[in-house]
Amino acid sequence: MLALLDMADAINSGSVLDPAKSNRKVLGIDVDIRAHNRAAIEAHPMVSRIQMIEGSSIAPEVVAQVREIAAGYQCVLVCLDSYHTYDHVLAELQAYAPLTSVGSYCVVFDTIVENVPNDMFPDRPWCHGDNPMIAMREFLKTHPEFEIDKSIQHKLVITMTPDGYLRRVA
Repeated sequence: MLALLDMADAINSGSVLDPAKSNRKVLGIDVDIRAHNRAAIEAHPMVSRIQMIEGSSIAPEVVAQVREIAAGYQCVLVCLDSYHTYDHVLAELQAYAPLTSVGSYCVVFDTIVENVPNDMFPDRPWCHGDNPMIAMREFLKTHPEFEIDKSIQHKLVITMTPDGYLRRVA
């Protein structure tokens, strides 16, 4: 996707595409980046466009690092797909949603947890009332700069993220 966006920019501006340079980056945060995953990412030809941070996504030092990195970009898309409890997702939304560029999205994944039987996740702490959907709804009560964009889920027909595509409008 990043390479296609770089190409579209080059075409639109009439400039030559330099595949070694990009104004885009994927920033991945995980509490445990496994050695085999790190090795695969580091061996990938797009590694120059990927940065990994190991740690809790809601740890103050991780949030500060992400904010510093995001400050260097004009357009920021936020995707939250971490620990799916209400408290964790709400903390992520409070930390990262403000980084979302106007016109871009903060995507809250796995909002479907609210709509499936609790016994589907017997080994997980999230369940009805304690999940990404409930955290997202609470967040939206005090953040009118975001609105749910149902057009994406309607195009997908089947999604694990119903109502989870939050477009920043202000």
